[in-house]
Amino acid sequence: MNIIRITTPLDIDQIKDLHAGDKVLINGTIYTARDKAHQLLVEKLEKGESIPVSLQNSIIYYTGPVISGSDGRIISAGPTTSSRMDRYTPQLLSVGVKGLIGKGPRNREVIEALKFYQGVYFCAVGGAGVYLAEKIKESRLLVFPELGLEAVYEFQVEDFPCYVALDSAGNSLYTNMNDEGRS
Repeated sequence: MNIIRITTPLDIDQIKDLHAGDKVLINGTIYTARDKAHQLLVEKLEKGESIPVSLQNSIIYYTGPVISGSDGRIISAGPTTSSRMDRYTPQLLSVGVKGLIGKGPRNREVIEALKFYQGVYFCAVGGAGVYLAEKIKESRLLVFPELGLEAVYEFQVEDFPCYVALDSAGNSLYTNMNDEGRS
């Protein structure tokens, strides 16, 4: 299996070269956001307000990092179930988000939005939060500190491992896995 290294911000050429099932190592900046942060971001967009972070060509990671109280270091950052963000995802893709990281399948609306906006959905391995945290070299709180660990953080990552779960053509790792399981 080939390993593809990508660097943020994502561009359309990088995205078009990714296919469901590809193993990817991400380098650069990614942002975190979970349920409540997604809701707050979309509410601001619906009110015509600017959002407090530039999401153009960005990747959002669905995680609530565990932070060490002694030194502020991220000690675990595993993915959360992506379907909880499905109702907000098309709107965030419409303002420039190009990549999403989580775990589990997505609904039809998200698949169609990824195709329309030329985005990609990556899956990270659940249960590997401590290992994934080792790939985070720097972090800082950006917005919504009242949400605690579910606030929006900016991570600088090196070789953050994922698989392409949904590519920009709508192909799905989950469909491929199910097909292989039936043969």
